[in-house]
Amino acid sequence: MKMKITTLVLLAAIFACVPKEKETPKIETAIKIFSIEKATVYRTAKTTGEKLAKVESVTLTDYGQPPETQPCVFIDPLNTFQEFVGIGGALTDASAEVFAKLPEEKQKELLAAYYNAETGIGYNFSRTNIASCDFSSSSYDYVAEYDSTLSTFSIDHDRQFKIPLIKKAFEAAGGNMKMFVSPWSPPAWMKDNNNRLRGGKLLEQFKQPWANHYIKFIQAYEVEGIPVWGLSVQNEPMAVQKWESCVFTAEDERDFVKKYLGPTLEKSGMSDKKLIVWDHNRDLIYQRASTIFNDPEAAKYIWGIGFHWYETWTGSNMQFYNLKAVNESFPDKHLVFTEGCAESFATEAIYEWRLGERYGYSMLNDFNNGTVAWTDWNILLDEQGAPNHAQNFCFAPVHANTATGELIYTNSYYYIGHFSKFIKPGAKRIASSASRDVLQTTAFMNPDGKIVVVVLNTTDQDMSFKLWCLNKAADMQSLAHSIMTVVTE
Repeated sequence: MKMKITTLVLLAAIFACVPKEKETPKIETAIKIFSIEKATVYRTAKTTGEKLAKVESVTLTDYGQPPETQPCVFIDPLNTFQEFVGIGGALTDASAEVFAKLPEEKQKELLAAYYNAETGIGYNFSRTNIASCDFSSSSYDYVAEYDSTLSTFSIDHDRQFKIPLIKKAFEAAGGNMKMFVSPWSPPAWMKDNNNRLRGGKLLEQFKQPWANHYIKFIQAYEVEGIPVWGLSVQNEPMAVQKWESCVFTAEDERDFVKKYLGPTLEKSGMSDKKLIVWDHNRDLIYQRASTIFNDPEAAKYIWGIGFHWYETWTGSNMQFYNLKAVNESFPDKHLVFTEGCAESFATEAIYEWRLGERYGYSMLNDFNNGTVAWTDWNILLDEQGAPNHAQNFCFAPVHANTATGELIYTNSYYYIGHFSKFIKPGAKRIASSASRDVLQTTAFMNPDGKIVVVVLNTTDQDMSFKLWCLNKAADMQSLAHSIMTVVTE
């Protein structure tokens, strides 16, 4: 009887604080929460060798005010934040070329490992490149030189490797996948350096033809049966790279969207495509956001802002506060992690635990600062971190030994899976916090009412803790160098 009275008193207190117009959703949520008694725990841990392993089922029982000596992870499903869109990786030329070299049974294994929500990690979000990028075997365009009318536009190049992989990925995901597309550079003749590589800027006379080029690409892919959910304006617009690149200042990008790309999407019946700006690192994201979003004529065309992690890959401070600043200042725009990977590939480092931990650390903090979707870079590379025409070899969550057909799953695959397998599109992030800095956490409530809590431990210290939710708690343990996902039943 005491337990029931405590629950009723707490429910009454909650409802008394809820405005009438918000009462029904809060009441429904509270009823679901107080019916929760059990949760399942999945873990990946360096010390045990567990990889996304189901390790235990725990029971939540009444537990009031924790003592100060009790480490806790607190979750509060009555306070919700951004709606989750998805997690996935890039379907690049490089990934497609390596995929084509695999035996058929290994191709099926890879597709299931990424896109099957039951046996794999449930990817439902993706990206691909418009024309060539560094992770292409060579540079290529879709139009003939100086064809500003785009009459020669053709995606025949993509039909050999990339389109077949993309179609198989969509099929493996049950058709439930969102894909956005990104250019690395306009054709050389559209730029002031007459080069697809090494930066340069889009010439004024080719801004409308370049805007038309996005439309041509989207139309061509959709004719192939590949739906395009969104697009970014330019990959890494402030980077002058030895591979495909093009520079857009914040003012350049703002004006290109306002005068050319936005109106062109609208006139072509594509105003529903999610337009993403920046698509570069966290360091300059606020300056880009403020310049573009403070201009209502540009902002009206834009769904969100994308970011990468490369400016602080080796550091412990990945500038998540910049995301928070954008989210607080422009709450109607959406934050999307559009690319990240571990650079400087080395065969001897392929099993290093740091690879996975960096993913866990970034994903958890990105979500806690308002991110709605998260996109890894190449889903698959070969045993050299290739192919890459710029010799810019990198890690992927899965590598293939093209001589033997073996698939090598790095720790990052499993760390990503602790989020992508369990958090479903339409989930809402809920309030969460930890009482010890050994424990890092984020939490979501799925559309079916199940709560998903991720707990990350990047230290050498094991820590027992209470998972506490509105006066109910369960005993748990976070192992050193581990990530765990708790899903309520």
